[in-house]
Formats: sequence, C-alpha cells, structure tokens
Amino acid sequence: MGTADHNATLARPGVRRVGSGSDRQTRSVPMFGQSLMSMHSCQLDHLVITAPTLAAGLEWVEETLGVTPQAGGDHKRMGTHNALLRLGDETYLEVIAPNPAASRPDRPRWFELDRMAPDAAPRLATWVARTTDIQSATVSCSTELGEIEPMNRGSLDWLITIPPDGSLPGGGAFPTLIEWKTPEHPAARLVDQGCALSLLQLFYPAPNVLREVLACLGLADARVAHETPPGTHPYVVAHIETRHGLREIGIPGM
Repeated sequence: MGTADHNATLARPGVRRVGSGSDRQTRSVPMFGQSLMSMHSCQLDHLVITAPTLAAGLEWVEETLGVTPQAGGDHKRMGTHNALLRLGDETYLEVIAPNPAASRPDRPRWFELDRMAPDAAPRLATWVARTTDIQSATVSCSTELGEIEPMNRGSLDWLITIPPDGSLPGGGAFPTLIEWKTPEHPAARLVDQGCALSLLQLFYPAPNVLREVLACLGLADARVAHETPPGTHPYVVAHIETRHGLREIGIPGM
C-alpha cells in the first residue's frame, strides 16, 4: 500500500476540502467531541512496509518475521506493486515499492516512496485504519490526512486518503484512512502463515495531539497503543506473533 503535521490544532472548527477536481467539496469541521465523532469508528486495517524494491522488502520481512509474503498486484495509478502477509481475519501487512515496469505517475507516489534512496532499508512506515464512512471520518478530524482518492487492484476497489505531496500524516504515526468497496476483506484471501498482530505502538513528539487525532476518528481497536513516551520523531512499532515467537518491527534504526 501521508504529511508530518507537528503543528496540528485539533480542537477548533474550520473547513476542509475533500475529493479532487470537480468533486472537491468544502465542508465544515465540527468541534472536537461533537456528535459527528460518534457516527463512525475506525479500526486498524493493515501495516505498511515501504521498500525501494519489492525484492528488498520481501527479503526484509523474511529475515525479521521468518515468513514470505504472498504476491499482491499492481497499483496502476501510483506506479507501485505490493506483497501481502495475513495478520488476522481483517488485518494484514503490506510490503509496497515502486514498480519498475510501470509508468511513473504524474504525481508523487503514496507513502513517501519517491523519497526513498535506491539503497534505503525497508521499514515499517505507517499504518492504515479502516472506516465504513471515509468522508465523515476525514471531516470529523481537523488534522489533514489527505485527499480521498478512489483506488483499485485487480478485483479490489477502495477509497483512501492520500496527501497530494505523497507524505505520511503525522510522520507515519497518524493513520491513512481506507474504506473498502468490496464485500470480502483482502485478508480473507491470504494464506494463514501463523502470524498475528499483537500490538501496534504509536510514538509522536506531542502525545496529546496523537491522542486527539485517534479520538476524533473514533478509533476502536485494543491492539493500538498510543499512551507511549514522546519520541523525538514519529514512528510506529508492531509486535507480531509468529511461529518463531514474538517479533518486533519498526524499532528506530530497524
């Protein structure tokens, strides 16, 4: 498969635009805690490993988790391709990289892939939260998470938030939002290789800002922990149960 927003102010009304082109709409952003917050809830959907090449990302996952993600497919609009690892009935890990066989998109690729050096190490870059109403979810939060874009891969269709500059919201600590438009979750199609997400820790220099972002999105997932010590920079750490024991990925420097 987001913009570091260290100066986000989350408890004030405002306006934002969602969509693109002729579909862009200006909408009011309610005060934090108003009724719109209770109209939806988000859950952790998947983790995102970015890599300069898909082969490098696969090798990294094999070394760290002891399993090989299975082939995913191409994202033609973004010029990327991916591989996937099941972490639960509705949770998975995605390894994503630029596709050298695809045409370069006329916009920055998502997840800061255009900023990766050719010899950069793969890393746990961010996470994606699932919602059944992506428009209400983005409107309810005054922190900018990106434009709502339609995407597809094979028989899968979804809506997803993507900042125009391809950056990571909150430096990766804030979620990208996704609304699946297919009846079956993609994780259900993946082979169970004995891996399960136990905990996702979010680190951010201003914990109160992170806390309010998750609250305004109505995050309802016990696996996501944000009551963590402030980090000097945003990052995420995933604790994954494997057939080889508990493994951690996303540790700074890893």
